[in-house]
Amino acid sequence: MTQRKNTKFDIRGINHLALTCRDMKRTVDFYSGVLGMPLTKTINLPRGMGQHFFFDIGNGDSLAFFWFPDAPESQPGVTHPAHMIGRGPLTTAHASMNHVAFDVPAEKIDEYQKKLKAAGIDATEVVNHDDSPDQASRTLTPSTFVRSIYFQDPDGIMLEFASWTRALDERDVNCAPATEKEALATAGR
Repeated sequence: MTQRKNTKFDIRGINHLALTCRDMKRTVDFYSGVLGMPLTKTINLPRGMGQHFFFDIGNGDSLAFFWFPDAPESQPGVTHPAHMIGRGPLTTAHASMNHVAFDVPAEKIDEYQKKLKAAGIDATEVVNHDDSPDQASRTLTPSTFVRSIYFQDPDGIMLEFASWTRALDERDVNCAPATEKEALATAGR
């Protein structure tokens, strides 16, 4: 992928992304046991507020989870997508997290899809994201830019194994960002 230089801050990647889970043991079993991510730090929060655990996701980056005993219930379609890619709407609320994509080697994506299914994980077929009108194809096309597999963790958080297939360049930045006003008009509000 073509690197563009940040001239304002020396951001080197994601230190950690912190999510919230319902059951920390179940989360550890899934992320360490099923996905193989080493548990690197565990914290019992003060005054019985809960826990904060960190998993190594490669490149010095971490995925972290909070467990709060008094956390409200998740709301599919609000806090996270109610469906996986290709199975229904992906809309989530403003300020929510839609999904987490883990970078995997391109030559392993088909193998990992089979490995997830063998582990009893409901994973999508490989999606070849491209510049076609549907933005996806069953096969690689000249405009395919990333190949992905989608699945969910035990709390319904959508996860993705993704692998870049070509370098992105200035041609890939080709539409203007939508404004809140345009979004409200599109939604008919």
